[in-house]
Amino acid sequence: MRFDQLLENDDLLDALWDMHFDDCTPIQEQAIPAVLDGHDLLACAQTGTGKTAAYLLPVIDILSTYKYPQDAVNCVIMAPTRELAQQIDQQMQGFSYFLPISSMPVYGGTDGHTYDQQRRSLKAGADVVIATPGRLLAHLSMGYVDLSKVSFFILDEADRMLDMGFYDDIMQIVARLPKERQTLLFSATMPPKIQQLANSILNDPKEIKLAVSRPADKIRQQAYVCYETQKLPILLSIFKANHPDKVIVFSSSKLKVKELARALKKESYKIGEMHSDLEQDKREDVILDFKSGKINVLVATDIMARGIDIDDIELVVNYDVPRESEDYVHRIGRTARADRDGNAITFISEKEMGKFKRIEKFLRKEVEKSPIPAELGEGPSYSSAPSKDRRGKRKKYTNKPSSNKPSSNKPSESKQSDTTPSGDKPKRKKPSGYRNRNKGAKTKKAE
Repeated sequence: MRFDQLLENDDLLDALWDMHFDDCTPIQEQAIPAVLDGHDLLACAQTGTGKTAAYLLPVIDILSTYKYPQDAVNCVIMAPTRELAQQIDQQMQGFSYFLPISSMPVYGGTDGHTYDQQRRSLKAGADVVIATPGRLLAHLSMGYVDLSKVSFFILDEADRMLDMGFYDDIMQIVARLPKERQTLLFSATMPPKIQQLANSILNDPKEIKLAVSRPADKIRQQAYVCYETQKLPILLSIFKANHPDKVIVFSSSKLKVKELARALKKESYKIGEMHSDLEQDKREDVILDFKSGKINVLVATDIMARGIDIDDIELVVNYDVPRESEDYVHRIGRTARADRDGNAITFISEKEMGKFKRIEKFLRKEVEKSPIPAELGEGPSYSSAPSKDRRGKRKKYTNKPSSNKPSSNKPSESKQSDTTPSGDKPKRKKPSGYRNRNKGAKTKKAE
């Protein structure tokens, strides 16, 4: 489906045209009509499926068409990290380029000047505020932020926010919002705690659940079954065989990221590290240096697994096996972007075999196991090791010993069709069910 079959604002459509946005992704095709019709929304779709546009476009369309106060915050978007908040703000600026709609990113790790800018914008009223929970609460505690006229409340990557311990912060913010509002919750996974949050803040929501797609066919997936002490030597062997140009190495903790970064720097590689201990300006410098080529290898926690778009990453290394299958898809999805080929390598220690077997079950294929370099000794046996299920009970595996040949099973594709429906653009009736559509004395309309 085309965007001009769902949206009516010509200025918004012009911006989409300039950005080469023509056809909707599945999440956009389902979410945009639901938001335009005024429904609360509970949507489950992985990163990279177009979730940001799925909620920004209908909200921009509504804000530019109906009467909303100019001196109030009309929409609050919550994001788990500063990087994602920045990315949402960049897309917001692109989509609303031809429209008189203001937005303000609000996140921590900034200097006093930026904090003052945030304070002034929140006091004056911005149409859309894109915030991390902690920093928004800090401003709210000062008493100058009024959220009583918010009409849209959006949570992006809600599962990650709860994993980071933001549940209480979110509920404190919700307590400051009017009961009559439209709430949209987007999450890559749907564990019980997300359902609990949805039950608390959503009102009779429409539900959209898209299955997590398998990794792109263009990603060559490999794994090394090894002991923990063999991981660094194997990584150095890989880098020696093919000098790294643009590589992300994911590790399980910020402590391990720091240790691994130090070890790689000793080998004279251009290394950057990304984790939650870094100040915001340092994070931005690291990303810019990585994009420009000043850094060849970026060692990172899962802070880099979502919400960061860099098109020419040639290799992703899972130094540690991720906890969930969805995290694996998010990590290796950093490569093979923009129709490029990519490579993903995972190191599997004895303790991580059960997690990786669950990942292979999710992928519906056995990932190619590469032999450890002979000079590094033998690794543990993968096929004979029992693993634990999610309840911690050991279960038996009858897998045959894995070969070094990749499976011929192909993961399902999430690429949307190049064809577009024909016919005249349908006329949309005035949406029903809107809440707070005509409040405020000062109003603005799209020309």
